Amino acid sequence: MQSLLKTALIAVCLTVHLSAIGQRKSLFNGKDLSGWTIHGTEKWYVEDGELVCESGPDAEYGYLSTTETYKDFELVVHFKQEADGNSGVFIRSDIEGVKIEGWQVEVAPLGNHTGGIYESYGRGWLIQPAPEDEQYLKPGAWNKMKIRAVGGEVTTWLNGKQMVQLSDEKIGEATGFIALQIHDGGGIKVRWKKMSIKEL
Repeated sequence: MQSLLKTALIAVCLTVHLSAIGQRKSLFNGKDLSGWTIHGTEKWYVEDGELVCESGPDAEYGYLSTTETYKDFELVVHFKQEADGNSGVFIRSDIEGVKIEGWQVEVAPLGNHTGGIYESYGRGWLIQPAPEDEQYLKPGAWNKMKIRAVGGEVTTWLNGKQMVQLSDEKIGEATGFIALQIHDGGGIKVRWKKMSIKEL
């Protein structure tokens, strides 16, 4: 009898786990920073249901990371650049202080490779979008970015246009949090909304 109960309990737990995979969930509740952790002294706050990142008086790097870690997923975020929009979305990352290790999908002003993939404190640029695809960024307006990471393959889209596709063994071995960035230098402000993830 105990064996049957144990088997049934395992089956229920497995069903719950599998049902969570493939379900899209929101990463931002539109009210506060629940589920996120601030790193550094730059500004992160909620305004009009949107998540805002803004340079603070120190004008240093700043990050806002998810408390949960992710391996294989499809992530969708919407962003609008105000002032200097130099930011980014980190995947499978880890951090100590404001020294982040991982891979950044670039969010930057026009002509600065939004949608490309940069390895922080590592190999630098791994892949950049084709110059003719830079035009898909809409400065000062809302943009939709999709990031799909499965094993060592990462693909990015900007406003429905595939920007890059990269296969990399090192990325494939990693697991970590998702994070938004404020670049150093000051004068940066970016708004975010409709951030959701589907684990694969």
